[in-house]
Amino acid sequence: MLLDKELKIKNVTLQNRIVMPPMATEKSDQGIVTQDQIDYYVKRAQNTGLVIVEHAYISPEGKCSKNQLSICDDNCIGGLKKLSDAIHATGSVCLTQLAHAGARAKHTGLAAISPSGIKLDEENPVEMTSEDIERISESFLKAAIRSKEAGFDGVEVHSAHIYLLNQFYSPITNKRTDKYTGATIEGRTKLQCEIIRAIRQEIGEKFIIAIRLGAYDYEEEGSQIEDIPLACQKFVEAGADIIDISGGLHMYNSPESDEPGYFKKLSIAAKSGVNVPVILTGGIKTSSEAEKLLEENAADLIGVGRAMIKNPDWSTEAVQ
Repeated sequence: MLLDKELKIKNVTLQNRIVMPPMATEKSDQGIVTQDQIDYYVKRAQNTGLVIVEHAYISPEGKCSKNQLSICDDNCIGGLKKLSDAIHATGSVCLTQLAHAGARAKHTGLAAISPSGIKLDEENPVEMTSEDIERISESFLKAAIRSKEAGFDGVEVHSAHIYLLNQFYSPITNKRTDKYTGATIEGRTKLQCEIIRAIRQEIGEKFIIAIRLGAYDYEEEGSQIEDIPLACQKFVEAGADIIDISGGLHMYNSPESDEPGYFKKLSIAAKSGVNVPVILTGGIKTSSEAEKLLEENAADLIGVGRAMIKNPDWSTEAVQ
């Protein structure tokens, strides 16, 4: 069975190919980890190779929901350290997910910002200046440093689900004409690459850096499947160790398919461009479905989302 096969990444070894993907719990207390949150993760971390903790906002104006987890200041480190310790005690490797909502920001009391000021949610965002971009890049770096201080094995940079970095990646939401232009794959991936390089340079080679990519918009004017290997190559060249494939403008779902692993065309495209592990998530409910996707070489790691929310023992049952 491939699902229970170990995978070495940097200086850690995943006990199997099962990933708990980042899924918001809304269990924090003003952004701080709660015991309820710790208990939730510990149940699902048992026999799970990799746990990616739910999205945490890197700066106050990047918050997306009322009880979202925070990693925007040092007050968050203590709670995150308790969480990483608890997950590590199960034998699982764990990452934080670093996020900025951009035009999708809510509950902040601050002006929303985005690459081109295009409205996506309740707020009318302001187009980002070059100074805004530098500040956000620095906020990602500081959040990664906090993750390291809190004992996590690495971070995942969130560039999916129409959050800020995905807004840079999609030509529909990026109409810039500067070096971050939405007209070229270089411009659309430039900020992500700058963030990855900064984290790698500051924290070192042993720290895992993943990136979750909203890989395809399923729109004629949006990001395309042929963009995926090119973008992933740039991320790996910048220092990414894992590519985590998900959706763009349609967020967590594929309008083309609802079969298990419905993003597999996208993950296969990613694998064609890079030699680092690729995560595939989407509609996978059973261990046999996960095993089949691994056998098809559609991915190296399988994310199990809603099924793991419903059944905390999913991983234990899958590898028995």
